[in-house]
Amino acid sequence: MDTADVIVIGGGTGGYSTALRAAALGLDVVLVERDKVGGTCLHRGCIPSKAMLHAAELVDGIAEARERWGVKATLDAVDWSALVATRDDIVARNHRGVEAHLAHAGVRVVRGSARLTGARSVRVDGVGGVDGRGGAEGVRDFAARRGIVLATGSRPRTLPTLTPDGRRVVTSDDALFAPSLPASVLVLGGGAIGVEYASFHRSMGAQVTLVEAADRIVPLEDADVSRHLTRGLKKRGVDVQTGARLLDAEVRADGVRARVRTARGETRVIDAERLLVAVGRVPVTDGLDLAAAGLSTDERGFVAPADWNRLETAVPGVHVVGDLLPPPSLGLAHASFAEGLLVAETLAGVPSVPVDHAAVPRVTYSSPQTASVGLSEAEARARGHEVDVNTMPLTAVAKGMVHGQGGMVKVVAEAGGGRVLGVHLVGPHVSEMIAESQLIVGWDAQPDDVARHVHAHPTLSEAVGEAFLTLAGRGLHQQ
Repeated sequence: MDTADVIVIGGGTGGYSTALRAAALGLDVVLVERDKVGGTCLHRGCIPSKAMLHAAELVDGIAEARERWGVKATLDAVDWSALVATRDDIVARNHRGVEAHLAHAGVRVVRGSARLTGARSVRVDGVGGVDGRGGAEGVRDFAARRGIVLATGSRPRTLPTLTPDGRRVVTSDDALFAPSLPASVLVLGGGAIGVEYASFHRSMGAQVTLVEAADRIVPLEDADVSRHLTRGLKKRGVDVQTGARLLDAEVRADGVRARVRTARGETRVIDAERLLVAVGRVPVTDGLDLAAAGLSTDERGFVAPADWNRLETAVPGVHVVGDLLPPPSLGLAHASFAEGLLVAETLAGVPSVPVDHAAVPRVTYSSPQTASVGLSEAEARARGHEVDVNTMPLTAVAKGMVHGQGGMVKVVAEAGGGRVLGVHLVGPHVSEMIAESQLIVGWDAQPDDVARHVHAHPTLSEAVGEAFLTLAGRGLHQQ
């Protein structure tokens, strides 16, 4: 049996960040990954999808140039193979970078499928590790001196009555690797993933219907975020159906015919070339044999920590990061990075600050984009806070008028000049604007603290400054 200080199972963002930080702190680390290091985010999620959304933004820019600015530009066609090649090159370069970082850090990467054989032991099947070792049947056993980290991630959730075939009925994974662009798409699910794919396909010229069972899209966000995002998507021609449910779907040779019950109780038939199922993600624990270490999942499939300050399970020395964690963890790559750092430092005996998941920013990379941090207005009131709320349209500042996409800045703060509880943004490039608000919420700043700092003019972020000036009683352009 081989030994290491730390064994990390899963090489996605949570797993490899744990491995890199633990190795930097002098620990001997084994990272087991059955596919490619980088995980869902790098290969099937964040990076390739955002690359495609950037291409969509360029397409939208051509239309805006022609229709709004008098630039007589036209779009001849979208070369899907060229777009895919650029996307895949970005992914490949990132992948090589992660592999190089792990090698430089001295992390031993073992290729294979891991299963627990005890609270401090792991068996890896199908071994083809970088050091070329393994048993005659490709089996290798490891023991951890300090602990094991579970970081096996998640996969797209499917519906029991609707089986993806990778062609007509697809998940977000399938949509990335489709051989061509569809002329029409029915997107089932109005969370961040569904909204992003709806936005992308609309930019590429498809007829898009977005169906969400809740009474609003991105239902975990502030209600005003949902309202502004819905308005922006409808303005672009996306047919947004909220409070609607899929009754059934028939796969045909040329597409899918679905029956949807609308919010008014009517049955609507929707024909689309492709049906994209984006109803969330589920944790992956298949084959992990949690019971061998005395662990189990909760009713939703998550592995819950007994100590959130250490992300340690009820079995001492077994920690969990990333998509295996239940709420309040967010299932976001950047949250996984923070969780990996915390666990690595905990295992190394280095003081570490617990992850404040409420202060982790949330972003939807659609057009328009949304970005939020902290509590929504409804959440703040539900927790007993008396609040002051200020909502400022982005079009109230000159740069917002230049972009012409609408949007808003919404600030939720404790009444009477107390600490800022949440900031919510909708509009162009707000994914790049949320960092300031993350610090504001994370450092328990008050509107006065922000109002004394000068924001550049003309910028979109100026609207954030103006919103806080108003809350601090020093409003300038906002009436």
